[in-house]
Amino acid sequence: MKRMLKTMLAGAVSLTAFQALAADDVTLQLKWVTQAQFAGYYVALDQGFYEEEDLNVEIKPGGPDIAPVQVLTGGGADVMVDWMPSALAAREKGVPVVNIAQPFKSSGMMLTCLKESGVKSPDDFKGRTLGVWFYGNEYPFLAWMAKLGIPTDGSEGGVEVLKQGFNVDPLLQKQADCISTMTYNEYWQVIDAGIKPEDLVTFKYEDQGVATLEDGLYVLEDKLQDPAFVDKMARFVRASMKGWKWAEDNPDEAAMIVLDNDASGAQTEKHQKRMMGEVAKLTAGSDGTLDEADYERTVQTLLSAGGEAPVISKEPEGAWTHAVTDEALK
Repeated sequence: MKRMLKTMLAGAVSLTAFQALAADDVTLQLKWVTQAQFAGYYVALDQGFYEEEDLNVEIKPGGPDIAPVQVLTGGGADVMVDWMPSALAAREKGVPVVNIAQPFKSSGMMLTCLKESGVKSPDDFKGRTLGVWFYGNEYPFLAWMAKLGIPTDGSEGGVEVLKQGFNVDPLLQKQADCISTMTYNEYWQVIDAGIKPEDLVTFKYEDQGVATLEDGLYVLEDKLQDPAFVDKMARFVRASMKGWKWAEDNPDEAAMIVLDNDASGAQTEKHQKRMMGEVAKLTAGSDGTLDEADYERTVQTLLSAGGEAPVISKEPEGAWTHAVTDEALK
């Protein structure tokens, strides 16, 4: 009996070892720090959705000093989360990144202004100081200003661009009339600082017709020549989208999973639950497949920016594929 038990235990250990060896490793590089913006991936990890797809997934947080595209090209990740404007700009500069999935259907980007500044509409931007994120996040803003015909060099009839850090201090300290915010993050930081919603004026990029796609999944183009890699990414996308839909249906629980994975301890339960509620509005309606109309809108918005340093100067080629999501949705 003991010998049989030992044999069974040995077999179980061998099976476990085999399963561990059979799992494919995937490293995901996030665009920013651990927060509910990326809840779907943490949920998929926590709920075992990746494990069900025979994947061993490592999620790398981003930050102000981390450029996802550099991590990807340097071999530090298999797939990255990035905004399409910065991904297309990188591609035009010779970095062959390709969109394989688009979990975010809508944009959460907006400008938030103090009502006391007198800004009531985009017509009031001229002569104002506007806080803008850089490091690839400035592209939608520049396209918007180009559409409005407003120079961004501080000249007469233009706007003064304040290079905004990833905080809301310029608005609180009244260094800028308006600042860049996300519907799910910085806007609420302004509210938490004591400014009432009725004392603010907001302009969502979606409403201005210049919204560009955010938080897509990107890989290097040559990797897609390997059927095994495509299969691995299909399983990754399928599990990730399962995580996103679970997060949409269980926002408070998803926020707590994010907090459990926040090694920095910088996030709060209140902020993450609120963030998850807003992020769920942006992923709603997506099964992970890139909508070609959304892609084309993004490209045309960026091409319209023009200027001396355009985001992109020509229509991209090969910048996206449905190969992965087609396989994932089978």
